[in-house]
Amino acid sequence: MELSVYVYLVFIAATIATVLFLYKASGKSKAVLGVSLTWLLIQGIVSYTGFYEKIDGFPPRFALLLLPPLVLIAWLFNADRGRAFISKFDGKWLTYLHVVRIPVEMVLFWLFVGGYVPELMTFEGINFDILSGITAPLIAYFGIGKSKMKKKYLMLWNFICLGLLFNIVINAILSAPSVFQAQAYDQPNIGVFYFPFVWLPCFIVPAVLFSHLVCLKKLKSIS
Repeated sequence: MELSVYVYLVFIAATIATVLFLYKASGKSKAVLGVSLTWLLIQGIVSYTGFYEKIDGFPPRFALLLLPPLVLIAWLFNADRGRAFISKFDGKWLTYLHVVRIPVEMVLFWLFVGGYVPELMTFEGINFDILSGITAPLIAYFGIGKSKMKKKYLMLWNFICLGLLFNIVINAILSAPSVFQAQAYDQPNIGVFYFPFVWLPCFIVPAVLFSHLVCLKKLKSIS
């Protein structure tokens, strides 16, 4: 990929920040840190070999980026041990985690300029996910830290941001070159198949999803 060095540096920094926010939110759980780093290492090595660049075949290889973390999240919310584990997470730090969506959106824009993702995946298209990152510090500090927001407004923010996340994920899948592609044929989404950008679908997106789901679960339990 012909991209400026700062694009890689910003994305890697966003990935590291996601790990640290999760680690902090978990009460500095060694399990969270270990699983996160191991998963990033495995996917980094696999993607570096060019495995995900081969787009023919069924099922699509990018499913291996998305399904394992989604299965893990499903287990955490349905198993007794999993529910006990996520109950220890700090909602404030999980909310701060969403600030990584700002540099991610910047990277997606640079990937678009480089010809690796379609415009619709950027804030110049139909991706408004950057708003989640911009508002996250305010929600975390005033809404949760200072208890200045009512439960219903905190839940509303999480639902809206979940909607923004689903919007970009769905469009990313539909614009990727595969049997599911339904748009962006002139400039498909291929950027996330290259190292280190595979960390976006395999780690950052699941971490963001997990953060919203945990926060909503915690808010729901508040009387």
